[in-house]
Amino acid sequence: MKVRIPTPLRSYTAGAANVMADGSTVREVLADLDRQYPGIRFRMVDEQDRVRQHMVVFLDEHRCRDLDASVATVGELVIMQALSGG
Repeated sequence: MKVRIPTPLRSYTAGAANVMADGSTVREVLADLDRQYPGIRFRMVDEQDRVRQHMVVFLDEHRCRDLDASVATVGELVIMQALSGG
């Protein structure tokens, strides 16, 4: 499936904004991304195996925080990084 990578994580993907990854759930897609681009999953998922607070995952246009959500009918997984500061 197509995965959109946010600018801050493109150092892992050699600058690629769009990459392909396999899996039947969000968890499996992120694991495949990490196999292809070592270290990228840790930037998105914390030690408790949850999506980090500053990361947002969309399945097509629907926000998803459940790593076990199916991607069977999803065309695109979009990863976004929230900006913070003052």
